[in-house]
Amino acid sequence: MSEISVNHLTKDYGHGRGVFDVNIKIDRGECYGFLGPNGAGKTTTIRHLMGFSKPQEGSASILEMDSWKNSARLQNTVGYLPGEVTLPAGLSGTAFLHMMEKMRGIKKEKYLQMLLDRFELDPHISIKKMSLGVKRKLAVVTAFMHDPDILILDEPTSGLDPVMQETFIEYIREEKQRGKTIFLSSHIFHEVDAVCDRIAIIRDGKIVSEFQSEELKQKHDRIYRVSFSDADSYAAFVSKPLTFTSKNERKLRARVQIPADQVGELTESLSGFHIADFVEIPFTLEDYFMGFYDTGHHFEGLPSRRSERK
Repeated sequence: MSEISVNHLTKDYGHGRGVFDVNIKIDRGECYGFLGPNGAGKTTTIRHLMGFSKPQEGSASILEMDSWKNSARLQNTVGYLPGEVTLPAGLSGTAFLHMMEKMRGIKKEKYLQMLLDRFELDPHISIKKMSLGVKRKLAVVTAFMHDPDILILDEPTSGLDPVMQETFIEYIREEKQRGKTIFLSSHIFHEVDAVCDRIAIIRDGKIVSEFQSEELKQKHDRIYRVSFSDADSYAAFVSKPLTFTSKNERKLRARVQIPADQVGELTESLSGFHIADFVEIPFTLEDYFMGFYDTGHHFEGLPSRRSERK
């Protein structure tokens, strides 16, 4: 059963802004990455999932409950971390946490203390005096304090320092091991790549690609950087009918992209050249993502929603 479901969701704000025919299914225990830049439609999708906005077309649901019709119930059940944190300035962090415990009807003191220690948060100071990073940590603790089975995280590490970002990523890994269902929206490649089982790329309000994270590492073309000891070897190599991603005549170096099953043929073709260096350049999630935003095309070997709609 899909615990999080978005079906043909459309909200058109005009001038190309909004989300258009978005479809997402997230199963129990899955960590789903929603990757895109600011303004791509990530937060709009999440606001519909949390029941803050009513769909113009389509639907959003959690645990088979319509998000718009059951918003109050879901907001107390789901662990939600918004992209922009707004907290009541007149309270201390401790008072705010106690207020959230009362609203949710829960009291898990040991779990709450574990989170405070884990994220190095002293909640006793006034929220008004907290820095952006401390407010963010308070929001993180608030989202997790009732130990929810479903987490919806919108740009979760925004405002956290690099050390705390790694602490957060490790915590999410542990939550995934515990069987939590996680929807993580982000524009940070590292955190999506580190924890997500499946990833969708959203552009201009439309999902243009959705794939298993392991597919990216296993099925894609390989890129190699080849450096030569002499100019003649370099010139002969770059004249071959291969796909070169870069050429550097001054350094006698070139990068070549080939299908994974043709690596053997490449190494054989290099046997007659004077090679100084031969290095594989790992293909990353960022490389794949930028293919949609730099050139507007998708790479072979991974599914593209754009190609399906043609």
